[in-house]
Amino acid sequence: MKEIVVVGAGRIGATIADMLSRSGDYAVTVIDRSQEALAALDTGPEVKTARCEVAEPGALEAVLNGKFAVLSAAPYSLTIRIAEAAAAAKVHYFDLTEDVKSTRRVKEIAAKAETAFIPQCGLAPGFIAIAAMSLAKRFDTLEDVKMKVGALPQFPTNVLNYALTWSPEGVINEYCEPCEAIVDGKLSEIAPLEDIEEFTLDGVRYEAFNTSGGLGSTPQVLAGKVKNLNYRTIRYPGHARIMKLLLNDLNLKDRRDLALDIFRHALSTTRQDMVVILVEVTGTKNGKPAFERFARTILSGYVGNRERSAIQITTAAGISTVLDMLAMGQLPQKGFVQQEDIDLDTFLANRFGRAYAQDQAMTKVA
Repeated sequence: MKEIVVVGAGRIGATIADMLSRSGDYAVTVIDRSQEALAALDTGPEVKTARCEVAEPGALEAVLNGKFAVLSAAPYSLTIRIAEAAAAAKVHYFDLTEDVKSTRRVKEIAAKAETAFIPQCGLAPGFIAIAAMSLAKRFDTLEDVKMKVGALPQFPTNVLNYALTWSPEGVINEYCEPCEAIVDGKLSEIAPLEDIEEFTLDGVRYEAFNTSGGLGSTPQVLAGKVKNLNYRTIRYPGHARIMKLLLNDLNLKDRRDLALDIFRHALSTTRQDMVVILVEVTGTKNGKPAFERFARTILSGYVGNRERSAIQITTAAGISTVLDMLAMGQLPQKGFVQQEDIDLDTFLANRFGRAYAQDQAMTKVA
């Protein structure tokens, strides 16, 4: 049994811990700076907890000593600290961050590490890159790679048509930071909350717009191979216009602490959510124009006997699958591993990756 440390006792950390511990192959300890959060952790009794001040020099390294891997479900501000501790303790490292700057630093740390460093293992970045590369590899030449993901309430109740299903800090960050893209063959930075498009999937109308962080390392992997590459977040129509008013026109992008307070005060949380995934690729095959699409709509469900939201399930399944693939020797055991190198079919066949399978009813995982 491999010993795993999960950093962060929030909803995502709890789902990861429960998913892994229920498999019987992983002994999981969840750590957090808050004893209150640890006491409220919604997992089975087999999951251990320990208070740890991650930012304190040497504290995390002591916890990681002798462990197999550390999985970060902590705020992106702690990403670099956790990666440095993983390298010092010589354990494998995984995270869920959307933050581009942090991931660049993780890659630098990985270059000198003795273990594997696999950042951005969630939904987007994460699974979306695996799905996109699976389609892109089937083309002789690439024109457009369009990636869209959204975590949405099944039953919206406010003018934003939104509920908190994910870290509010992460949402505000992706709405404010510059977005990577490839435009007319050139690596570019484009503005968030722009390029709004509307589309229909399975009879439901959505909008999608630029947000930061979802592409992961895909722009670097496909640079020089694709004309246009972009990532957009999916919401119900009208959401982007209101967020532009709040963040841009009222300038709350420069008062993110205030924006965070507003989100937490005004928006409810929900477990009755859904995750929408859409990848569309155009190019040529055998000299002829070609188009391929990968689409999923995943509903909330259960991990064991605990009800979990769709974003909890898909995010936890993403990082758990990549960990499981590493443990089974299906991924490199040292250095930086990018999501684009992970095989989609192997991922979907994994016991945790089946959460993304087309025929998965999402009533029970692990």
